[in-house]
Amino acid sequence: MGGSGDARRGVGRRAVLIGGGAALVGTGVAAHDELRRLWWRLPGVEKKRVEGELDHPGALWTAASRANWRRADRPDDFTIDRVVIHVVQGSYATALKVFKDPGHRAAAHYVVGKDGRIAQMIRELDVAYHSGNRSMNERSIGIEHEGFVDRPRDFTNTMYAASARLTAGICLRYGIPVDREHIVGHVEVPGTDHTDPGPHWDWHRYLRMVRSARTQIESASSK
Repeated sequence: MGGSGDARRGVGRRAVLIGGGAALVGTGVAAHDELRRLWWRLPGVEKKRVEGELDHPGALWTAASRANWRRADRPDDFTIDRVVIHVVQGSYATALKVFKDPGHRAAAHYVVGKDGRIAQMIRELDVAYHSGNRSMNERSIGIEHEGFVDRPRDFTNTMYAASARLTAGICLRYGIPVDREHIVGHVEVPGTDHTDPGPHWDWHRYLRMVRSARTQIESASSK
């Protein structure tokens, strides 16, 4: 399940808007990088958004609380090169409920049910507070799965297939390699105290299904 929220960065929006050039003086590379990431917030620059627009066809849009994610413009401001796999330790409905709760201070981009349902709760261009690690949050897409880490029966064929197609689409969109360096479990995030997706998550099977789904999507898009 998700991690804690992000704090604001060192060079704030006020510094960028009031004195972008001055903000760079004395702060060097770090401030320049900050300015590059925040330029799109200037009036007239931000990309247009459509409320409830989906990144994954077939998903159901159900918005997470605004307290559980941070507005961004990925991949223009942060490169997306990781997918993080979570298990909620509860039901699909439980995941949706807690991610809509502003007091939870965490949410994933997607929730996948045992029956293959997929809810999108945060746009991929935005930063979800899902991993408990700021850097990982900024570079990754978080996918929550219904179930419990100690109940292998919760990881159904239908869930694996739906999740694999979701991850395959993400990997295609951002050029992410389908391997264990770039598709990781929450337990592998530096600094986390979580254990999901647990020992019963079949990584070999999952990556095989992601690769197969990616091939199918590529084949369909070329016709």
